[in-house]
This record gives sequence, structure tokens and C-alpha cells, in this order.
Amino acid sequence: MRTRRTLLTAVLTATTASATLAATLTVTLGAPAAAAPARNVEVATAAQLKAALTGASPGDTIHLADGTYSGNFKTSVAASAGSRITLTGSAKAVLTAGGGYGLHLDGAAYWTVKGITVTGGQKGIMIDSARGVVVDTVTVHGLDMEGVHFRTSSRDGVIRNSRIHDTGNDGRGMGEGVYVGTANTLSDKSDNVQILGNTIGPDVGGEAIDLKEGTTGGRVSGNTFDGRGLTGNHYDDSWVDVKGNNYVIENNTGKNTLNNGYETHTQQSGWGCGTVFRNNRSTLTGATGDKQLAINVTNHNSSCRTTVYASNTAAGGRGLTNIEVTP
Repeated sequence: MRTRRTLLTAVLTATTASATLAATLTVTLGAPAAAAPARNVEVATAAQLKAALTGASPGDTIHLADGTYSGNFKTSVAASAGSRITLTGSAKAVLTAGGGYGLHLDGAAYWTVKGITVTGGQKGIMIDSARGVVVDTVTVHGLDMEGVHFRTSSRDGVIRNSRIHDTGNDGRGMGEGVYVGTANTLSDKSDNVQILGNTIGPDVGGEAIDLKEGTTGGRVSGNTFDGRGLTGNHYDDSWVDVKGNNYVIENNTGKNTLNNGYETHTQQSGWGCGTVFRNNRSTLTGATGDKQLAINVTNHNSSCRTTVYASNTAAGGRGLTNIEVTP
């Protein structure tokens, strides 16, 4: 009897001790860590900017004082939709690169870049593998190649209220204002990119906007295009070239083009389809190309349709479009 009672006491003691330990672990390890408070980081030098970009945390705001920041600036810090990181300054806060990318958001999801100027270098703002990036009220100019590029499946991006001009200065016809996706591949799913209320041109060597095959579901709305300075290299002879699927192109205004205002192309089978054009205003005066249409659709059939609404208008040139118009 004494042996059985001793054994029962030992079991109860061990059980109580285990429960106490479990409760202690729950309190110690299970409670979520307190989030670090959002910071306002003031930056006045290139070295400070590089440190702020690599040391940023979700919720932070990095504020650039007016001045010139020379170098190539990059971050791979990701934020979240509910706790964005903001890089902001006035148009007099100028990132100047001697080559390469002016600002590279490489995996840096949910950043907002606002107000600043990016110039010099090969490309202005490069966005790689970064979801939900917002580029707002920036100025991008003076580049060898494109101005702003959403690449490697950078979904749900936005560029709005920005000014892009003087790109493609190396003369190779790679100076697009806004470039979405990657040519000759379908693996780059930079989908749902919104290009809103920007002024693009003059002196943009490639198209104002190039929407590549493999990308889908974006919107180009409320922009102003000036094609003066188009090079014509690599068929860059329009303001917007749509090679992706299911884009909406609406409420834009364009002038000065070599050939057409807007074009769709099928670079890969099943792509360049589903585009909707409505309420775009095109002035084609001075165009010298073989089509001179506001909207030139190069592939239109039952399996690859484009919709051009009668709300689109064309002045000069040879007409509105080469397909039937939807009332």
C-alpha cells in the first residue's frame, strides 16, 4: 500500500510540475513580441540614405532633405500592406547615378516612393520581385534606358502623378517611360500594375508605356503623352504598346507620334488580347508612319479580341482604328 501511495504522489507531482512548466512557456514564448515603433528617419547625405534603406523597418518614413545624393541606392527590406515603408522628399531631393540603377527596390515589397527626383544612370527606378510598390509624384529623367520598370513578378504596383522625360539617351531604342514585365518570356507576372495620371514625354526614346507579354490585368488611365523624340528603333513608334492581356486603357491624352497612338501586338501565342480602349484622345498630326491610326490592333479574332469604344477620338492621321468600333 505504501509503495502504491508513494508512486501516485510522484505521478501527481510530476503532472503538476509539467503543467506549471507548460503555463510558463505559454506566457514566455506564446505572447507576440511588441512591434517596434515606426520611425521618422531624417536623411541629408548619400551615406545616410544608404544606411536608412538597408536599416529600414515596416512603418518607417525616410525623409530626404533637399540636395543631391550621388550613387546607386538599393534596398531589399520588405514591409507589409498594413505597415508600409515610405521614402519621401521634395523634387529638390535628387538621386543622381553615374550608371546602373538610380533606385533599386529588390524584393522590397510595400514601399512608397514619393516626391523625389531620380536622374542619371542606366535606369531610374527598378522594381524587382516587390509586390505593392507605389511610386507617387516623382520626377525621372536623364537616363540611358527606361524610366520606371516593374519586373520579375512585381504585382499590384502603382505609378501615379509622376513626370518622366528625357530617357533612352544611349540611342538603342530602350528608353520606355514605364516598362512592365520582361520581353520574350511568360514567367514575369508583373500583374495588375496601375499607371495613373502621369505625364510622360517628350524625349522618351521608346514608348511612353510598354506592357509586356506575360503580364495581365493592369490599367493605364488619365495620363498625358508627348511622343516628340521617339526614335523609331525596335518599332518604338507609338505612345503605348500592349503585349499583355486584359488591360484597360482609358482617359489618356496623346500628341506627337511617329506612327500610331496605341498598339496591340501578339509576341507570344495567346497574348496581346483582351485590351479595352475607351475615352482616349489622340492627336496624330505630323505622323509619318504607314498606319497613322489612334489605335492599331495587329491581332484581332474570336480568340484574341480587342474592344475599341466610340468614346475614343482621333484628330489628324488616317483615323481611329482598324477594327470595328463598339458604341
